[in-house]
Amino acid sequence: MNCAWDALISLLPQDIRHEVNKQGAAMLQELRLRLGQPVEMVLGKGSVWLSRKVSVQDLTFVINAASRYSPWSASTAAQGYITATGGHRVGICGVCVVQNGMMNGISQPTSLCIRVAKDFPGIGNGCDLSGSILILGPPGSGKTTLLRDLIRRRGELANGSVAVVDERGELFPVGVDFPKGKRTDVLTGCSKAQGIEIALRTMGPSVIAVDEITAKSDCEALMHAAWCGVDLMATAHARDIQDLQEREIYKPLAKSGLFQTVLVLNRDKSWRRERIRL
Repeated sequence: MNCAWDALISLLPQDIRHEVNKQGAAMLQELRLRLGQPVEMVLGKGSVWLSRKVSVQDLTFVINAASRYSPWSASTAAQGYITATGGHRVGICGVCVVQNGMMNGISQPTSLCIRVAKDFPGIGNGCDLSGSILILGPPGSGKTTLLRDLIRRRGELANGSVAVVDERGELFPVGVDFPKGKRTDVLTGCSKAQGIEIALRTMGPSVIAVDEITAKSDCEALMHAAWCGVDLMATAHARDIQDLQEREIYKPLAKSGLFQTVLVLNRDKSWRRERIRL
């Protein structure tokens, strides 16, 4: 297991770091900071509550440390999260700023959820890597972690290269030594739709991989890539294939028959292989 632990610890106010550091990287899955409440450490088998209660200053510190005052991080905050150094994602709740019906950001934050980015080489062992692969699961089930391992394995094969469109920098964070395979190229910081088009034009990949299909434009770009003869690797929020087929965004993908393999994740991080019936 690999984790950018120092990058995670640096997000926290000094007097919280010590207690979190004692728990160690192996067990910690999430940190939840709620205004006026004790810090919650979500572990593999439950939660540990620290005695320290969260202040406005604590929330501000984490947001500033995570964003590093960068324009890209500020723009993703309008979607309710910031991707911090090391690939750790900081989810934000508070008072939304809405203009012309569009959310522009969050003011007066009241809760933060820091999801710890971890790398588990080998968790995808046993999966057939031929053709296109779609990973399904609820939030926090390990979709990104499994996708990263499949990308790594595919990137070691001799039959072509893998182009990864890492929109949020969570699959292969810059400056973090998550091994990704010798034939893997990573494009970070642009939208999935834009990145897929760039990869097709410039990298000549045999596989394009993206994390979290969330928009119609994502689906359209993936189908365009597949029609160009490229295999796909992707993840989507869905409990199972039936749930996927019932969602408007995913219906075109489900009906396209592009994905030969669907891996459905369980809450215990295990996965099973299924096929989409057309």
